[in-house]
Amino acid sequence: MEKVVGKGTNQEKEPKRTNQEGSTQIKTYSWDNAQVILVGNKCDMEDERVIFTERGKHLAEQLGFEFFETSAKENINVKQTFERLVDIICDKMSESLETNPTIAASNEKHTAKGHPSSTAA
Repeated sequence: MEKVVGKGTNQEKEPKRTNQEGSTQIKTYSWDNAQVILVGNKCDMEDERVIFTERGKHLAEQLGFEFFETSAKENINVKQTFERLVDIICDKMSESLETNPTIAASNEKHTAKGHPSSTAA
């Protein structure tokens, strides 16, 4: 799940939020096991930038998230950002299977009964 807290341009049009408020919103409005990364979009609009890369990195570090800058318009770093989020989700799913054997056992039962496994490629 990706939670957008603010935009990288035209910041004055949006209410200013503190780091704590953004983190609280993410925790309040997401699932307990949601995986979050911080994405600064519109990095192609350098002349209108109000949030610089170092500030984004610092915020991500404070919140415990990974940070990416992207441009959907110019297709900069979009694929890499989604791929990293998928990797994070897969890592967490693997950890869950390792720490909770009942999930793995349930998955094996469904596979044995002819149901496709969610982990099958």
